[in-house]
Amino acid sequence: QVQLVESGGGLVQAGGSLRLSCAASGNIIFSIVTMGWYRQAPGKQRELVAAITSGGSTNYADSVKGRFAVSRDNAKNTVYLQMNSLKPEDTAVYYCKTDYRRGAYWGQGTQVTVSS
Repeated sequence: QVQLVESGGGLVQAGGSLRLSCAASGNIIFSIVTMGWYRQAPGKQRELVAAITSGGSTNYADSVKGRFAVSRDNAKNTVYLQMNSLKPEDTAVYYCKTDYRRGAYWGQGTQVTVSS
């Protein structure tokens, strides 16, 4: 079994920054998996925000390019999402996710609220 636990969400003013963390534990070889950050705003579908492969390649949703940065620390089994220049439309619950051994694992989510 794999557990993912997000942290770092909160309330921030527009233009501010937050750094989210997602710690993986359990039966997983963290260094070989791709990790993704997703978000879901009220009334909207969950969407991919950013992802990072085992080799460190990254991709981002167009809406966050240039503002968000995903990184990982394999020694700590942790993936990060640095969010800068936050906008009210970034308000959502943010989740991390990985696919491992034919299973899809999600964290419980962390709320990010950006006030205007």
